[in-house]
Order: sequence, then C-alpha cells, then structure tokens
Amino acid sequence: MILRYSRPEMTKIWSQENKYQIWFDIEIHALEALETLQIAPSGTAQRIRDNFLKSGGKFDCDRIDEIERTTKHDVIAFLTHLAELTGENSRFIHYGMTSSDVLDTCLSSQLSQACDLLIADLEKVLESLKKRAFEHKNTICVGRSHGIHAEPTTFGLKLARFYAEFLRNLERLKNARKEIAVCAISGAVGTHANVSPKVQEYIAKKLNLTSETTSSQIIPRDRHAMFFATLGVIASSIENIAIEIRHLQRTEVLEVEEFFSKGQKGSSAMPHKRNPVLSENLTGLARMVRSAVIPAMENVALWHERDISHSSVERMIAPDACVTLDFALTRLASLIENLTVYPQNMQRNLENLGGLVFSQRVMLTLIDEAGISREDAYKIVQSNAMKIWAKEATSFLELLKAEPEIMQKLGEKKLTELFDLKYHTKPVDDIFNAVFK
Repeated sequence: MILRYSRPEMTKIWSQENKYQIWFDIEIHALEALETLQIAPSGTAQRIRDNFLKSGGKFDCDRIDEIERTTKHDVIAFLTHLAELTGENSRFIHYGMTSSDVLDTCLSSQLSQACDLLIADLEKVLESLKKRAFEHKNTICVGRSHGIHAEPTTFGLKLARFYAEFLRNLERLKNARKEIAVCAISGAVGTHANVSPKVQEYIAKKLNLTSETTSSQIIPRDRHAMFFATLGVIASSIENIAIEIRHLQRTEVLEVEEFFSKGQKGSSAMPHKRNPVLSENLTGLARMVRSAVIPAMENVALWHERDISHSSVERMIAPDACVTLDFALTRLASLIENLTVYPQNMQRNLENLGGLVFSQRVMLTLIDEAGISREDAYKIVQSNAMKIWAKEATSFLELLKAEPEIMQKLGEKKLTELFDLKYHTKPVDDIFNAVFK
C-alpha cells in the first residue's frame, strides 16, 4: 500500500491491529461455542476477555513479530502472545482448530469490511454520474466511432451509459461480497473431526458471515478469484470513463476539462499546460487493480486439501487491490462532480464536418421515401460526403441540393428537415427512463 493512493478508512481494515483483533474475536467466539458444547469450562471466554483488558486490551505487534522470528509461524506467534496476556485460561484457545480457520475467516471478514467501503464508494460515483447526466441531458455533442465523428448524441447520454455500467458494477460487488463473506472453522483437512460444525456456525453468526459448506481446510479460492475479478471489472469501468475524459480534454477537442484549481501547476517546463492528470492517474490505478486478477485466478488450483502458495499472493493483492480501488473510486466521484463542460466547443466540433453527421438519415430517407436502392443511395451520399473530407466543399447540405436526383425525389424543404438535430435527441427521454427508472 502506498500512502499517496490510500485513504485511512480502508488502510485501517488492513492494519495489523485490526487483523489481530479479528483473530482474537474468532478465538473468543470459538471458546464461547465450546462452552455451550461443554468442552471448555463455563466462563473461560469471559475470563480471557477480562484478563486481556487488564493487560491493556491491546496486542503488541512488535512482540508478536519477535515470537514469529523464532516460531516461523504467525498464528502460533499470536497465540503465544495471547497466552502471555491471558494466563492459564488460554489452554482452550484454538482447540481443535487449524491456522487456516483463523486466517481464512479473518480474510473473509476483512474483505467484507473493505467491500462495504467500496459499495459506498460506488454509490457516490453513481450519485455524481446521475447528477451530471441530468444536467447535460440535452447538451448536444458529436458521437464518435473509431475516434471519428459519427452522429449527434448528448453528453448526458454518455454519462447515462457510464451510470448504467456502474450500476451493474454495484450489483456485481454486492454479489461478490455475499460470495466472499464466509466462515470456515473445520480443522485439519476440513473434516470437522476435532471441531464441531456448531463452532463454525456460531462464529459465522457472530461475525455476520455465512457458514462455508465444505472447506477442505481452507475456504475454496474460487470465491476469492470471483471477488478480485469483480474488482478488476470495476477498475476497467473506471478506466473507461477516464479514457473518455482524456480524449475529450485534448486541445483539439476540449469538450470537457478536469477542474483546474487556483495555484495548480500543469508542467514544470511549460506554464500554459492544463493536463488531465486525474484521469491519467485513474488509468494507471486501474491497471494495478487488474493486476491482482490473474494471481487470484491462479490461487484456485492448490495441492490436495491445502497448500500455502496462495498465502503470499493474498497478503499482497488483498490490501493493495482494495486500497487502490477505494482511492480510485473516491477520486473518480470527485472528478465527475467537478468536471468542467464546454457545450459551445461541443457545438463547434459537431459542426466541424459541415453536416456529415446527418449522412445516415439522408441515405435512409432516400431508401424509404424516394424509393432508391440502398446501394445507389449509399453511393450518392458517400460521393458527396467525400468532397467534404477532401475540403472541396464546406456544406454537405448544399452539395446534396446540387444533386438533381435528390432534389427531384425529396425537394429542398424535405432535405433541409433531415438536418434537424432534434431528430437525434428524440429518444433521450426513453433512454433516461430506462437507465434511471
């Protein structure tokens, strides 16, 4: 995790202190379950809690690290330190359990906590997109395919499309949270031979997780693969918006621009520069989040009931991917909220090709109302359009008026009507109703 791209709310989830607190909660809840099963003496869990609070109610991370340097095992180091803090009452701690029970259930809890923040982040992005979409619902601009002028659209429709995409991402993330929020306390090789399934059920309820059906000592990693794949899709959607803003901010286009604050500098060498640095940053952050997806996929295939080849991977990708995506979503919401939009430049660019954006409507009218074959209609329209591309003329409408066959079939009044922008904005209300419901 890099401080520059981190928010404290998310980094706290991945702190050693939070991790050890979850480990402690798991062990205490397991003890409570053992008490109900009459395996551990009644009151053991409470005595351990009391002793822990008397010792300061805080784990010494440096002491755990010191013990681990000898044991070469993080969970044993933690349990040893816990025993130091709580005394003889600790003998029933970790009874019948294995390290993966603690590690995996803790990871599920941390990913669930992280997911809650990411869901809130997505909701803020959606709120920003919706607000700006309605603001520019009827702001005409040119739509582009292959980067080339195609037909008129509105900037609001662009944002509505992104809104729909992020709404799907919200549902994906909620499903991913449900899939990852599982508890597995099944002991060695996952048979529950030494720890009753009732212990797992009890801990799951206490931690607001669901109980894993079968865990083979570890929680199956297809769950984690799905989770990180979902983060990767969300990151790609962030880049989808970022790349659009970067294109629209190019000097030759300048239809939108990232907010440029007072005192901000764009270049150490060129004082005139105003660069899309936030969007470029989001593109880079998206790449980093997606880099977690392949390792998560490769973690699914493990030896027999378990190995730990997945462990080092998850220690890195879990905090990094969650922290980075949290930062990126927060930055994206702010970027959209403060985005500067230039409708006059959109109009200027729309008119740049002298009306070529109406070529399809002219062609379709020649086919539908003039009775000309599609091939001939395409030929007539394209031959005149190419003159605009070649700078031989500046008005597509005037060129078409000079075509005897078009004037004979349609007439000047009808032909001129085909160049009405309102034709292309008629479906906007229907699309908005479908997207925002």
